[in-house]
Amino acid sequence: MSTVANGTRVTRLPEFRLLWGSQSLSMLGTSVSRTALPLIAVTTLAVSPLQMGLLQAALGLSYLVLGLPAGAWIDRMRRRPVLIVCDLSRAVLMVTLACAALLGHLTFPVLLLVALLLGAARTFYEIAYQAYIPAVVGRDRLVEGNSKLESTNSASQMAGPAAAGALAQVGAAAAVSAQAVSYLASFLLLLRIRKPEAEPPRKPTAHLCDEIKNGLSFVLKNPLIRAVVGSAATFNFFYAVQAPLILLLLIHHVGLSGAAAGAFMTVGGVGGVLGAIWAGTLAGRLGQVRIIWLAYLTTIPMVLLIPLAGPGWRMLFFVVPWFAAAFGLVVYNVAQVSFRQAMCPDHLLGRMNASVRFLIWGIIPVGGVVGGVLGEWLGVRGALLIAGTGMTSGALWLICSRLRRVRDIPLVRHEAEAPVAGHASEESQKLSDTG
Repeated sequence: MSTVANGTRVTRLPEFRLLWGSQSLSMLGTSVSRTALPLIAVTTLAVSPLQMGLLQAALGLSYLVLGLPAGAWIDRMRRRPVLIVCDLSRAVLMVTLACAALLGHLTFPVLLLVALLLGAARTFYEIAYQAYIPAVVGRDRLVEGNSKLESTNSASQMAGPAAAGALAQVGAAAAVSAQAVSYLASFLLLLRIRKPEAEPPRKPTAHLCDEIKNGLSFVLKNPLIRAVVGSAATFNFFYAVQAPLILLLLIHHVGLSGAAAGAFMTVGGVGGVLGAIWAGTLAGRLGQVRIIWLAYLTTIPMVLLIPLAGPGWRMLFFVVPWFAAAFGLVVYNVAQVSFRQAMCPDHLLGRMNASVRFLIWGIIPVGGVVGGVLGEWLGVRGALLIAGTGMTSGALWLICSRLRRVRDIPLVRHEAEAPVAGHASEESQKLSDTG
């Protein structure tokens, strides 16, 4: 049963339902974008593997450039207005791209520019969104709240590729117009949230660089959070190597159409939905912290089979690992995000999330370019094998850390302005002796 501190079910809270609906629509638009933009690039603009790598890099470059200051800025303001502006901005960008397609002005530089701006809006949205969740569901029910939100995120990843494939067959304008509608609907739901949000205390003497440093210190000086971030950064780098090559494998080497490729990619969404449904149960049975490394170690290595995919029965080498990795990754994400949120004081949530995003998503642009280069040099299958090996190696951060000795997330009391470095060290010591 999903509850908050007063015993009310999370799903009965009107502010959570509105946030849940808004997040679902926003994530659907993002999921469609992740597949639709590369599909448009492949089917309409006939780009090379290197150009696909550049497009992938453009979608994630903002985490590297804007991630850290975005967290400090978000900690200075209410989070809901940030979400509203981000959704509205992405809707406008999608309308602009649709107009370019209809007028015959859709080129690779235009697609690259829109990808850069979408990435910037997504950076602010996701940092603010993760910092906003504890204020809506309460710290003692983060796993339940994150599980429900992650379930719709996974559902969007299931529907997104199929929708993107079908819409891309109709035309680029149709594909991006649908995304504009989803972002606009998310924007309207956010406007309906009436729960007051406390304004962060103003610190006239605070310097942006010092605030950024505090966020990074909290993350990097806590050995348990550092292990989680290291595993996620390793996974994301090699996932970015893989990402621009998957569609090339399915379309050019397996011989699928854009719509068929999108349909096959939906199995990852199915795995993600099931992972979100089971995340709370598995965390309860195996441990809220222990499930972090168990989920990673038992599912992610299966991506090593993907380079063997081919026509007919050989598509099992894509479908099975794509499903399993998505299942495990969602269970891992629900657990590690809840762990980080529970360990972090309110006044650092934005900066903590920004620091983590900077470290684990800022590396994605480099991975995307590396994937394009490896695809040109070794071929698609050879590059995918390297990507799978690297993604698997992310488990070493977890199994070689003290995280293995921790079972559950403890109830942590946060002082209003505890010293960052000392706080991180103290809580790490408490956790290292838990289990």
